[in-house]
Amino acid sequence: MRILICEDSVLLREGLVRLLEDAGHRVVAALPDTDGLTEAVAEERPELCILDVRLPPTFTDEGIRAALALRASNPALPLLVLSQYVEERYASDLIASQSGPAQSGPLGYLLKDRVADVSEFLASVQRIAEGATVLDPEVVAQLLTRRNRDDRMLRLTERERTVLALIAEGKSNQAIAALLFLSEASVEKHITSIFQKLGLEPDESGNRRVLAALAHIENTGGTTPPAGQTGATR
Repeated sequence: MRILICEDSVLLREGLVRLLEDAGHRVVAALPDTDGLTEAVAEERPELCILDVRLPPTFTDEGIRAALALRASNPALPLLVLSQYVEERYASDLIASQSGPAQSGPLGYLLKDRVADVSEFLASVQRIAEGATVLDPEVVAQLLTRRNRDDRMLRLTERERTVLALIAEGKSNQAIAALLFLSEASVEKHITSIFQKLGLEPDESGNRRVLAALAHIENTGGTTPPAGQTGATR
């Protein structure tokens, strides 16, 4: 896979290059800031862009603004945003961009600590490249504490909210079944019920999982326990 990296930390940037290339990917550009990012994307045509949230010169929101600009100009381009800690407003802005009128590409939002778990990080990169939306469990946990602003979410049972939180993390039906000690058939029934309660009709794009997760994150009331608190190992 052709990957572009935009990360100001030399150590992390070079570490990502080495890690990804050792895994068989090709890093087509490794930038320290957003200068020349648009041109690099146009010239190198990466299949995934990895960006830090905070970049020079102000180290505030340059990275997230660059990600949103890329989403606007290249809607189908897979994006993976890395953050030192959960920045709820920035995460919300990026997630909200998924529900725009254009067909948005895959999205990932992970804490930098996840890079230390090499196998999990590489698995997340692969899932995003294959079309999944992958959100860090800590991001999901914080966003799920928001007050309910959508009556549809009140229709979900506690189990359905837990399943939906795992969907938001990019987990497959098989992985959800293993984490919750359920059969895959039971998970499928829960997901079908979630779609029905949220009013998400079948469509050709197959985006109902993403739409359901986004609705839950933006509107959920009450707290759904993160996957790590289900009693299963990750």
